[in-house]
Amino acid sequence: MLSLAPDASAQRAARALAADKAWCEVGLSADEQLPPTVWGLCQGSGRQPYQICVDLTEPAYRCSCPSRKFPCKHTLAMLLRWAGGTVPEAPAPGWVRDWQASRAERATRAVEREKEQARNGGEGTGRAAGEKAATRRAARVAAGLAELDRWLADQIRAGLAGAAKLGYDHWDAMAARLVDAQAPGAARLVRYLAGYVGDPERLLAELGLLRLLTAGFPRLESLPPELAATLRLRVGLPVSAEEVRATPPVRDRWQVLGVRDELEDNLMVRRVWLRGARTGRPALVLSFAGPGQVFVTDLVLGTELDADLCFYPEHLRVIIARRHAPAAPITAVAARPIADAMREYAEALAADPWVERWPMVLGGVVPAKAGGRWCLADGGDGVPLDPAVGAPWRLVAAAGGRPVTVAGEWTATGLRPLSVWLGNRLVAL
Repeated sequence: MLSLAPDASAQRAARALAADKAWCEVGLSADEQLPPTVWGLCQGSGRQPYQICVDLTEPAYRCSCPSRKFPCKHTLAMLLRWAGGTVPEAPAPGWVRDWQASRAERATRAVEREKEQARNGGEGTGRAAGEKAATRRAARVAAGLAELDRWLADQIRAGLAGAAKLGYDHWDAMAARLVDAQAPGAARLVRYLAGYVGDPERLLAELGLLRLLTAGFPRLESLPPELAATLRLRVGLPVSAEEVRATPPVRDRWQVLGVRDELEDNLMVRRVWLRGARTGRPALVLSFAGPGQVFVTDLVLGTELDADLCFYPEHLRVIIARRHAPAAPITAVAARPIADAMREYAEALAADPWVERWPMVLGGVVPAKAGGRWCLADGGDGVPLDPAVGAPWRLVAAAGGRPVTVAGEWTATGLRPLSVWLGNRLVAL
């Protein structure tokens, strides 16, 4: 529950408030007509107690206090009481039912608006205008990628030996032209080239992947539909959430095995890695936060949720379409030997050559140092760790020389450990 807090001060305040006598009433709704909902009344500085309720299937929060933090300390404290088993089952009062009814009504109105737009004859005009805009953008993207193709040829013609002498402006100028051509995905890949100038082999591989984009885009109509959709996404052509939600959902008990935050272009990017307990299928929930913003931490490491996921064209990133039950602690993690995990990655790479990160859950591995570099070994095979993560002392201490299960991101420079399974719980690294 504390991992839902927006900051450390909210955690401290919630701990203190959870044991406070300010709570007038708390309950867990067991009504079949409502989703599982924890609710409570907490006396604050005003005359009327604050009304707090949480829909456990989202989770979705509501508190009548004036705090700008989300979730606030009252919400967190009530969830701590519920997690501690001190919240009895009780019928939801009217204000909780009204809140849930208003949420259901908003969802119904949104569906009805979509249906009305589909029935509306005037939508044809809007759709035609959208198709014209898409055609114009495709033409701009095609022109930008044609320019990128010529630029790539220039880089190879000039040779890679002198790439280390080129400044960031050399790469940023081409990236900026691709942004103007409305191909932000390709622009991001070009911008990353500046980080590979000290490694000619890696630089050549990345230039080759860009060449795949420029060669494949003019041939979109002749490519298999799934590969064409993946290529459009890698170039930067947007896929709306509505299109993704229209795809068949995949239901499973999705285990949250890793969370990683990174700074990219003044935005914090959070990657939450999931894996289906039944299907074994990997999934990625991607979210962004600008300066001063915080992430909605509804996916907690070490928990699993019974949910429907809809996948983007590259079959890794997802949208959570529907949650069927509150999140629960993971009781077991299905791990794979290193050889099987690498085989799965090879299959993913064959389907999408532009995969930058791939989730792995390796079982029976021991951290060890070989040739001056840290790696994970399972007796017969081994994988190197990404040097950027430094010495993995937390993992070494957690393993204690024993084989453990490690979840992490596989990248071109090695594995980045994110969590380790110890006993009956998942521990963040």
